[in-house]
Amino acid sequence: MEGLNEPELRRYLSRVNDRWPIERAVLGGARVDDARGAGPQRERGPEYVIVLVSSAFDGMPWLERVYAAGALWDASEMGAPADVHCYTAEEFERKAETLKAVREVARRGVDLLASRS
Repeated sequence: MEGLNEPELRRYLSRVNDRWPIERAVLGGARVDDARGAGPQRERGPEYVIVLVSSAFDGMPWLERVYAAGALWDASEMGAPADVHCYTAEEFERKAETLKAVREVARRGVDLLASRS
C-alpha cells in the first residue's frame, strides 16, 4: 500500500514470527487511513495499530506479549510508534466485539499476511 514502509512491515512480521507463529496480522491506524486517501480534517487517533493473533500467546501474560511484540516495532523506520495488540484467536474474537480500536482494525485494516510476497 503506497505511503507505508512495506519492506519494514515485512521485516517486522518476520521478527515477530521468529518468536511466535502468527496466524493473523492486521494493520490499521491513521497512516493506513492516509494511504487510502482519508481527508486531513479528521480525528487521527494512533498513527499505527497492529493486531497480532497467535495460539502461541495462550498462557502468556498479555502485557508480556504486548511489550515483547512492541519492542520489535521500529518506530524510526515506520515514522511513528504503534499500538500493538496481541491475542489468541478466541481473545481476538471477543476484543473485536468489545474494543473499538480492534474492531476498526479488523474491519478496515490491511491484512499483512495476505499481502506478503
